[in-house]
Amino acid sequence: MTIAITGATGQLGRLTVEKLKPKLPAEQIVALVRSPEKAADLGVPARAFDYDQPQTLAAALAGIDTLLLISSSEIGKREAQHAAVIEAARQAGVGRIVYTSLLHADTSTLGLAGEHLFTEKAIAASGLPYTFLRNGWYTENYAAGVQGAVAHGALIGASGEGRIAAASRADYADAAVAVLTGTGHDNATYELAGDTAFTLADLAAEISRQTGRDIPFHNLAPAEYGAALLGAGVPAHFAELLAAMDVEIAKDVLFDDSHTLSKLTGHPTISLADAVKALIG
Repeated sequence: MTIAITGATGQLGRLTVEKLKPKLPAEQIVALVRSPEKAADLGVPARAFDYDQPQTLAAALAGIDTLLLISSSEIGKREAQHAAVIEAARQAGVGRIVYTSLLHADTSTLGLAGEHLFTEKAIAASGLPYTFLRNGWYTENYAAGVQGAVAHGALIGASGEGRIAAASRADYADAAVAVLTGTGHDNATYELAGDTAFTLADLAAEISRQTGRDIPFHNLAPAEYGAALLGAGVPAHFAELLAAMDVEIAKDVLFDDSHTLSKLTGHPTISLADAVKALIG
């Protein structure tokens, strides 16, 4: 069995490769990256794989049994990039595609959902066996917010009392490895999220507990939150995106209590206390 991972030098990709290595011979793990020289430290074969050069992709997938397609980081370009990868996988005779999608992609009101749902439909239409890993939020998404809260004495956002069932990247990588190396996952869709949800007020309370300081959560109007992000140096388009996402997070779009993630991995997801400890550093 040969498993290939796109974006293998990215944060989730690296974790997945490292967690696969104890389970498979290194030669059966292939890192697919734009610059193979940057993957030398992974200790597995690396192949050039550039989403924006679709004519080269099928050759790079030769001999691959299972492809882990980690969603592209280029929001707005994902549909074209993912479609190119899926067609290349079909041409190369890849046996299965595992795709990292978004929690409740078919019903989510997050602006990110459309590209993920497009990709799921394209994979299903390809005729290849698939598994959709609908990943929820990463606890690491709050690294800047937590560090900013410690520095300035308050956590800010616009998500109100929205519940966030986040888990660590390591938790999601463990789920990917379980599916990549296990059986019985063909044409399955898994909603993956943390075992225990929290609000940003809960997050602020845990930061306060660990620092011994009173660090409240200030729930701002979306425009005010976007302006605050802009003032902190966040690029305008990204600040707008983050503020818009918080509006939807307030509606519980990141909540899931199925515990599917911990069932797949066989261990609890990261606790809020451990997540905050890691983020404070």
